[in-house]
Amino acid sequence: MSNRRIRIGIDTGGTFTDVVAFDEDSGELVTTKTPSTPGNPADGFIAGIDKILGIVGAEGSDITAVSHGTTVATNKLLEGKVEALGFITTEGYEFMLEIARQSVPDGYGNSYFWVKPDRIVPADRVRTVGGRLDFTGAEIRPFDEEQAVAAARWFRDRGITTIGVCLLHAYANDAHEQRLREILRREHPEAVVSISSEVLREYREYERSMTTLVDAAVKPNVSRYVTNISERLLNFTGNAIPFYVMKSNGGVLSADEVVHQPITTVLSGPAAGALGAALIAKVAGFPKILTCDGGGTSTDVSVVLDGEPTLTTEGTVGAYPSKIPMIDVVTVGAGGGSIAWLSPEGTLKVGPHSAGADPGPLCYAKGGTQPTITDAHVTLGRIPPHLLGGEIPLDVDAARAGIADLADQLGVDFERCATGILEISAWNQANALRQVSVKRGLDVRDFMLTTFGGSGSLLACRLVDILDLAGVVVPPNPGNVSAFGLLTVDVKNDYVQTHVAKESALDHAAVQHILDDLTDKAREALAKEGFAPEQHRFQRTIDVRYVGQAFEVRVSAPEGVVDDAYVAQVADAFHAEHRQLYGYDFRGDRDQQVEWVNLRVTGIGPITRPEIPKLGASLAEEGRSPVTRPVCFDPDHGYVDTPVIWRGDLGAGDSFSGPAIVEEFGSTIPVHPGFEVVVDDWANLVIRKTGTDTQEGAR
Repeated sequence: MSNRRIRIGIDTGGTFTDVVAFDEDSGELVTTKTPSTPGNPADGFIAGIDKILGIVGAEGSDITAVSHGTTVATNKLLEGKVEALGFITTEGYEFMLEIARQSVPDGYGNSYFWVKPDRIVPADRVRTVGGRLDFTGAEIRPFDEEQAVAAARWFRDRGITTIGVCLLHAYANDAHEQRLREILRREHPEAVVSISSEVLREYREYERSMTTLVDAAVKPNVSRYVTNISERLLNFTGNAIPFYVMKSNGGVLSADEVVHQPITTVLSGPAAGALGAALIAKVAGFPKILTCDGGGTSTDVSVVLDGEPTLTTEGTVGAYPSKIPMIDVVTVGAGGGSIAWLSPEGTLKVGPHSAGADPGPLCYAKGGTQPTITDAHVTLGRIPPHLLGGEIPLDVDAARAGIADLADQLGVDFERCATGILEISAWNQANALRQVSVKRGLDVRDFMLTTFGGSGSLLACRLVDILDLAGVVVPPNPGNVSAFGLLTVDVKNDYVQTHVAKESALDHAAVQHILDDLTDKAREALAKEGFAPEQHRFQRTIDVRYVGQAFEVRVSAPEGVVDDAYVAQVADAFHAEHRQLYGYDFRGDRDQQVEWVNLRVTGIGPITRPEIPKLGASLAEEGRSPVTRPVCFDPDHGYVDTPVIWRGDLGAGDSFSGPAIVEEFGSTIPVHPGFEVVVDDWANLVIRKTGTDTQEGAR
């Protein structure tokens, strides 16, 4: 019987399940992939663990912890398949979801014709309860218990078992919501209930209601999924081991706690990838990066500054706003399985619908009927006629036939059609990258692009051309960066309390009391997760604005006692951040007061991160004839014999110029003509346009 300590990160994607094992004693990292099982993701999960244990020669009893990135909540919302959901709110506010916000999307200038999306809860499933609090939490009218009982029985009699509760000003005083939940438990014990004062304790009634309803909507699915995985894991290993689930905020949470706050997992998978890429790039010396995580069904992009992905609380998943802290990720339907099709006007389109993992692209030979991005890559020679180092052979002829049919309909030659599919995909990804960079006031010319995921690096050179980026960093084993990211993640819990007050009228004692209360909640959660008091870390942030502004800027706040110096320090940070974001501030202007809005505390339980090992010199045999294959990079130049380099043969300091194809177990990197590659000390491929100053901007 072995006696090792193996920590595992496992990321379930639409096409493949990625697995990374970290030996806590030797520091060794081992990666692999296995096909996902959309019918029952737990099957792919257990198969991935079984496979990685076989590779490292370990047993289930050697596992010390498993961290998991899941798309269960995300897919539930993106598909819009929300089951019967009920909503209880304060009397007189039953049309809160219709009123929503006055702002409308500005995409393509068509906001004049914009129609609000369907409500997450139909109007006939909304019940109201009497009672009223003011914005300070003081009771104006008492809670109406009879109406609460009637509402609970109304949902019970109609078989509606998932309910969201959002009562007016419950962020300031949760007494009415807590009482309503007690009545629901008594009158309708089968109901799954989410209350706003536990999901999002901050003001803005529409966002608070929507976030609470989204939490309720995904709670049954997430609970079933996590429970199923936990049971399968217990049966597989034979003992109870810590099982963590990735959260949208860049932390993890134990599976037992996730079922009580499932909304925190809505960007579970993409968040892990951004964190893994951030650590890799920081170690390699790149402080400003854009991340591009390409999978089988979609591509996720984010921005990282000084090793930290940027956070937002203004995120949406599908049509639903979710005002929880989440890594600022933009997703576009441009993955390897994205389908190429003709619009009614006869123009070529790519995505957002996808062939997914089953049936998958034509070249998978599993029943797919429409050409995809992967089919275009394989027919042009940019990827080999197999995946996973030969484990999955690809049917190139089937892919060619599908694209040839599309080319005939368009009236263009084959190569122009196939490269056109990839060009449209590249521009779709570039537009997503602009959303997280240019739209945030960032100059993309200062940024390196870190590409990962199975398909993330396939269009890297075109993205550099389109966006004029500084270059590309491709980590080793790019297909497993999200799973690696799961091993780098601390336990995190976020707590917020709205407290609106002008800086000049700020009650220092009241603010101190709220911050202490939030810290106590964070401390209690960390203790429940098994962290000793000396391991606990806390981060304070304050949402601040100028009086009259509609939205806030979040700034870091110091530890210590809240006094005049403390308040001044927060104001200084706010002025500086406001100038960075908007180009101006009102520092020193007595007519423009600063206003505090939300107080936040994040509790952090640190874990041991794996070290990224340095790479030695090349082990490739000198004078060995390179393998080549015909590859088409440009339809005007046709196919050119291109060197195919096995990434495992490369060592630190090696360099070469395009055209070239770099292959490894889970990914392929086409290097276009006009680009050069240098292998750095951490095994990253650093790709830049030929002649670019390597010191320019990105380091």
